[in-house]
Amino acid sequence: MSAASAGSVMDVAGTHSAEASDIALLANGEAAPATGTPDAPSSSTSATPSLPEPLVVSAFDSTAENAQSAMLYAGTEINTQREIAEEQARRPKVALPAEGTFTSGFGMRWGAMHAGIDIANANGTPILAATDGVVIDSGPAQGFGNWIRIMSDDGTMTVYGHMESLDVREGERVYAGQKIAGMGNMGFSTGSHLHFEVLLDGSQHIDPVIWLAQHGIYLAGAGSVEGSTSSPFGS
Repeated sequence: MSAASAGSVMDVAGTHSAEASDIALLANGEAAPATGTPDAPSSSTSATPSLPEPLVVSAFDSTAENAQSAMLYAGTEINTQREIAEEQARRPKVALPAEGTFTSGFGMRWGAMHAGIDIANANGTPILAATDGVVIDSGPAQGFGNWIRIMSDDGTMTVYGHMESLDVREGERVYAGQKIAGMGNMGFSTGSHLHFEVLLDGSQHIDPVIWLAQHGIYLAGAGSVEGSTSSPFGS
């Protein structure tokens, strides 16, 4: 037998042997070995470092997360508004406009009407807004040197005179107890003091001592000082 014939016989024998082995494996329930023929390329793409698997986000999860964020924001907003309301409730509705010595009351003085009260103290002593309200005047005024007028939410107007410095401007919103000026000796005045007036409905002067007392604020010495006193702190 020639070498070529022998090779052919061996190829045929090898092929039959492989087929017989495959049949035997299949009969025993085992998988047949891969043949030398390359498999067709798979239609699916495996993840690689340069091509990671796509991240699938559930629409339900996204909706739930948005709803949770909205609820959290709403709760935070409610708490903030509650804290603001509680702070406003704790703040005084009426405040003493200045600390100092009561030197002159409401009424006739030196033959003329003294339409407010005077509280004396050192130059620069803080002057406070007596009520919440809007500043309708802040600047020079005849007789007062400088004045501030505040219209409260209920229509009561408070007037402050003779200040050395002004901390608020016309149109500004202020609250009771807020510093609005520094005490001074401007205008018709013989010493550093605050001249303070209260007007109901913006036009009717009333005694500030009585008005303050109606709101639980009492001035030391106010009961012993007559409206006609010849105080060294005028106007």
